[in-house]
Amino acid sequence: MAADVTVVEGEGEVFAPAPPSQRTPTLDGPHRVRFLAIYGVLVVVLGAAIAGLVVFAGRTISPAPAWSTWKPHGGGLGAAKEIAAQVGKGYRLPNGNQLVDVIAKAPSVSPESNLTIPIQYIAVRGAKSTGDQIFSVSSSDSIMYSLCGLGTSCAISSGKATVARGTLVRREILELALYTFKYVSGVKNVIAFLPPKPGTAPKYVVYVQKSELASELHVPLTQTLASKVPLSSAIPAREIQIVDDATASRTYSFSLSQAQNGDAILVLAPLTA
Repeated sequence: MAADVTVVEGEGEVFAPAPPSQRTPTLDGPHRVRFLAIYGVLVVVLGAAIAGLVVFAGRTISPAPAWSTWKPHGGGLGAAKEIAAQVGKGYRLPNGNQLVDVIAKAPSVSPESNLTIPIQYIAVRGAKSTGDQIFSVSSSDSIMYSLCGLGTSCAISSGKATVARGTLVRREILELALYTFKYVSGVKNVIAFLPPKPGTAPKYVVYVQKSELASELHVPLTQTLASKVPLSSAIPAREIQIVDDATASRTYSFSLSQAQNGDAILVLAPLTA
């Protein structure tokens, strides 16, 4: 009978038979390169996933500041009317009365009290070398604001018209436009009529397009206009500059015209220096 072990006489040592060869498998050249490439891709994908998770977690823990502390509900003309009421009540005369009433509506004119004609186009007069610019407007992409005194006249009924008060009115128009472009979906144009002198009809309008306020719409509102509305006698120099930059060159005298097909055209002429 064969023995499991071999005994060497005289030495008394027992030797187990040698185990079978156990070589560790290795990758040859092409397979090794392919493995390392796949491994590298997995490392990159994993790293990107971790980075994305960190960014998402950071935004969740520290979200970006809100554009404003207040915003309207819903959309369309209803939201514009909420904006008109909210912004309007913040602007006051020195005696505490509201500066102007703000009426929001679709672009239209009322040559007669019982007749409302939609404005279909805005024509901005240009130099002879450049010609006029024609913009199509509608109730779906434009909002019109009329700023009127709270008395029987559309003018500011209390106090004397001054440059500073005019700046405050244009500040209000800028705030109306910013809220409208930010929160009323689809609106690309804001048309705002300035209150006239007592006993006269409105003569001036501010026309601003959304693209012209893109930088202000990408930062919180308080970086453009302070949350507390100043009186006309105390507008900070920084805000005067912002208001002038945004509205001074976009303030026009206006008239009404009619296309051959009967469409109403609001014709804007730049103010001369």
